[in-house]
Amino acid sequence: MIAEAELVVLDGEWAYREAPADETPTLGMDVLAVVPDEHSWSWLAPAGEDAPERFGLVSFHFPAGTDNSGFVGWLATELKQRLGTGVFVVCGQNSARGGIYDYWGYPASLATEAVSVVRELRDGRAA
Repeated sequence: MIAEAELVVLDGEWAYREAPADETPTLGMDVLAVVPDEHSWSWLAPAGEDAPERFGLVSFHFPAGTDNSGFVGWLATELKQRLGTGVFVVCGQNSARGGIYDYWGYPASLATEAVSVVRELRDGRAA
């Protein structure tokens, strides 16, 4: 199913930013996710110079009707086995483009390697 998905490799490095609960973040097309807890807001956006933890990102949009159950577990396992890293996944919904889509984050220091693994898997060159 990875070969059927539209893959986009996002430019640059990304990071989570934080603010107290009473300082709602401003939304824009460069803010990919916003999550509150009881005390703060957290949002994923392009990394600034002061970002302590940086990530590379890819996104997958699946065609309508594609059963992509198990995809997250499968790809996360592949990346863990091949690169020794965990990932984070943020999902969204766009009914006009097939439904659920995923943003995948991995350490920016492994960006080249992570994208290479994803492209190998898409091309069917997986070992």
